[in-house]
Amino acid sequence: QETGNPEVRFMQLDLASLRSVRAFASAFLRQEPHLHLLINNAGVSAGGTTEDGFSLSFQVNHLGHFLLTQLLLERLQSCAPSRVVIVASRAHCAGRLHPDTLGRPPPGPLSAFQDYCDSKLANVLHARELATRLQGTQVTCYAVHPGFVNTELFRHTPLWLKPFFLPLVWLFFREAAEGAQTSLHCATQEGLECFSGRYFADCRLQEPWPLARDDRLAQALWEASERLVGLVGAGESPLP
Repeated sequence: QETGNPEVRFMQLDLASLRSVRAFASAFLRQEPHLHLLINNAGVSAGGTTEDGFSLSFQVNHLGHFLLTQLLLERLQSCAPSRVVIVASRAHCAGRLHPDTLGRPPPGPLSAFQDYCDSKLANVLHARELATRLQGTQVTCYAVHPGFVNTELFRHTPLWLKPFFLPLVWLFFREAAEGAQTSLHCATQEGLECFSGRYFADCRLQEPWPLARDDRLAQALWEASERLVGLVGAGESPLP
């Protein structure tokens, strides 16, 4: 109603549930013959554990999106040229990934914040490895930093921290429409195909943190993510 566009369709998807991701993908593929653009934008910064046993932020921000992308990848390829945009964050610079402990809450008093940073590093590495695997398919992908945006991402901030944190949000953070600009740039700008797998901020190509350019870590993350979400292997069917 707000957009005035009758072609907008709402479909429920809970990234904190791999069962919900599979149900959504199945319903979408039955109902929609075309898919040219996938923007993995959802994000959360909070503690807790999902029904699948993973830390909440890491599953919502990475594992859920990873599974969704894999389940829709064949449709993206059949509709090529198409694009995948993965909304990451500059917070990836504080990320630390260990494939053998992936999906577990990090130790320490700042566990929720560290989990968020880890998930954002995973976003950048996901785009990098996805681009490698999609070479020659006319499906390209991009990781983006939207800027620090005033959304409900920080609604789980501890109560004691909010009096200090919220004024900074009001004064310095971008509004949602401004924060969407880099995602829209990577979704619609012509001539970006040669930058598939790269990282963008402020609608410009930028270099991510060195760990986010580690191809061996990107491959290890991919393989670990496949196991955790129940995929047999790259290009194979999901397990029941």
